[in-house]
Amino acid sequence: MSGEHMNDAVLDTPKIAFIGAGNMASSIIGGLLDSGHPAGRISAADPFPASLQRLRKLAPIAVYSDNAEAVATADVIVLAVKPQIIAEAAGSIAKTVNANGPVVISIAAGVTINSMQARLGPTAAIVRAMPNTPALLQCGASGLFANTNSTSEQRDSAQTILEAVGMTFWVKSEQELDAVTALSGSGPAYFFLFMEAMVDAGEKLGLDREDATNLALETSFGASRMAIEHQDVGLAELRQRVTSPGGTTESAIASFEQDKLHDVVARAMIAAADRAAEMSREMG
Repeated sequence: MSGEHMNDAVLDTPKIAFIGAGNMASSIIGGLLDSGHPAGRISAADPFPASLQRLRKLAPIAVYSDNAEAVATADVIVLAVKPQIIAEAAGSIAKTVNANGPVVISIAAGVTINSMQARLGPTAAIVRAMPNTPALLQCGASGLFANTNSTSEQRDSAQTILEAVGMTFWVKSEQELDAVTALSGSGPAYFFLFMEAMVDAGEKLGLDREDATNLALETSFGASRMAIEHQDVGLAELRQRVTSPGGTTESAIASFEQDKLHDVVARAMIAAADRAAEMSREMG
């Protein structure tokens, strides 16, 4: 490829600006770089110099202390800040958003598109994303929803950016993001809790705690990998394959079912979804 064609290819790549340089922004930027996105087409703004220095160790991206400077020529703006400061962050870039028409991706939990639009302007193209913490290892899961101002190209850009840290899917309504929050957003904590319980039980059964921990972690990893690689089989069938009639697993499963494990999980996820909806109302 000639240098001229290479420059054309780079210029066709969207310019992405991040507001906030915390863990999630660092993970997405790292994923973008790994997928071949040019460092020269990425910028970031953060009030804390240490956060920007950490990003600069990833690659020679442009860093700023001023939000407006970071987004001046951006095609895509990723608001990677806490919900409590999203209003201030959105206000600092509203002028540029109205003038240039970039798509704004918000990963702030509980902040609705209507709330964002009130701060960015009625014509702003906005995508809400609900990623989860495994995105830090580039194996996350993100639900996405776009407002009607967003073009198909802008939605594709948002999807490509979140795919840099894991799988993505579009929900049919913004309200469904509350269910995404309850399942995948909060979900990692459920598995950590279940693993904690397995370790505690293993220790009570006589295992060394370190051995019990290693067994629980490796078993969780192996089961997840089997489920991913055998999706054509389905979870129920995979469970049944491990559950021999009259065996040890059947005894454990019967105990779970007697304690109505499905109902316990459903109540927990409903509580999480209700809290997500409540947070959206609190954020205005």
